[in-house]
Amino acid sequence: MFALIDRVPDHEPVAADGWRVATLPERVYPALVAGTTTARGYLLTGLTPEEWRVLDTFEDPVYELTRVDLNDGRRGWAYVCTTESDVGPDDWSFENFEAHELPAYVERCAAWRQRYENRAQAG
Repeated sequence: MFALIDRVPDHEPVAADGWRVATLPERVYPALVAGTTTARGYLLTGLTPEEWRVLDTFEDPVYELTRVDLNDGRRGWAYVCTTESDVGPDDWSFENFEAHELPAYVERCAAWRQRYENRAQAG
């Protein structure tokens, strides 16, 4: 998050039944898809409209912003995979991502943000 919006927003762990965090072939980041398990993640709060614009622009077209019912009775927004055919059979592992992919992913995010800002300045 810091690489994209210069801060880590307030966040808390949450869970949502009926969802699965799946692998995406040829990609290091996950897909949230309907499933029979419980997806765990973080609810971010306090995002500004500009931060939402950055995140919406950053997200791949395979995702659609969707309201999700959380286990604690609240609702949150999540980027849900729109194409089941692209989803791998395995569950995505944050531990594996953190151990093997995170530094390079952060660099790609920072490079994307620089391009985003350059386009915005160019008008």
